Amino acid sequence: MGPLINPQQIINGLQLGSIYALIALGYTMVYGIVRLINFAHGDFFMIGAYAAYAAFFAFNAMVAGRTGTLAFIVLVIAMATSASVAWLANKLAYKPLRYKPKLSSLITAIGVSMFIEYFFSAFPAIGASYRAFPEIIPRRDIHIGPAVVSNLVLIDLAVAAILMIGLTLLVRRTTLGKAMRAVSQDKDAARLMGIDIEMVISFTFLIGGAFAGAAGLLAGMTYPRIFPYMGILPGLKAFIAAVLGGIGNIPGAMLGAYIMGIAETFASAYNSLIGEGIAFAILILVLLIRPTGLLGEKIADKI
Repeated sequence: MGPLINPQQIINGLQLGSIYALIALGYTMVYGIVRLINFAHGDFFMIGAYAAYAAFFAFNAMVAGRTGTLAFIVLVIAMATSASVAWLANKLAYKPLRYKPKLSSLITAIGVSMFIEYFFSAFPAIGASYRAFPEIIPRRDIHIGPAVVSNLVLIDLAVAAILMIGLTLLVRRTTLGKAMRAVSQDKDAARLMGIDIEMVISFTFLIGGAFAGAAGLLAGMTYPRIFPYMGILPGLKAFIAAVLGGIGNIPGAMLGAYIMGIAETFASAYNSLIGEGIAFAILILVLLIRPTGLLGEKIADKI
């Protein structure tokens, strides 16, 4: 019988949790500002993966041999593309319904998600089939005791940590972050104080979309296969992670994502089908036991 706590599973869980965290932050930011569950957010993740795929082939020959430069270019393009699509979705689909019943926005978000998925599937250059994601950074394994840590794991953790720390500093230390927190707490009061509500909302979608794009690149590098519907399950699981941590709460989204990643990895080691369903079991437990989430009561940290 193996050890009760397998270090390899914890490492894999942290890696998966990092990807979920970047997606979950977009969910929780948009909900914190607009009170919208943006179910199209998982598709921004997919768009980031495809943008990274295209960027690799566009710039590979230009920066041949400079792996770090190529990876940085691909990351920037993935984040910029997903951010642009998220901004466009807000302007075209969500803004006209801003002061309509919340159900209208929710249904629209589902419609935007399905439109993106079917558009990508029908687009001749993409299609509905799977594509192998290119090896942007060659994999290298590092043996630490019984565990094997690849350089891709370290990259996933480092990119996620840098982006999450950057977001935390932006929210807590910048004028934009103060405006985001003000809009989250009271839109009418923020408007009276001269804050441009729509500008804050647009920046929120841009940041959330950029994070989803980064997650798409990391997922493509880690699990080298992409297809137009790849954002559905990670999007749902990241949403559950946000609910677990406390929807609208940034530290809660991070915590919930890592708990989700580790739980899924341990469950998958026992049975792959249980691993796929563990997220939904966690959602049911959270809604029954603590509907506000683990950190849902920390109103001051919400944005």
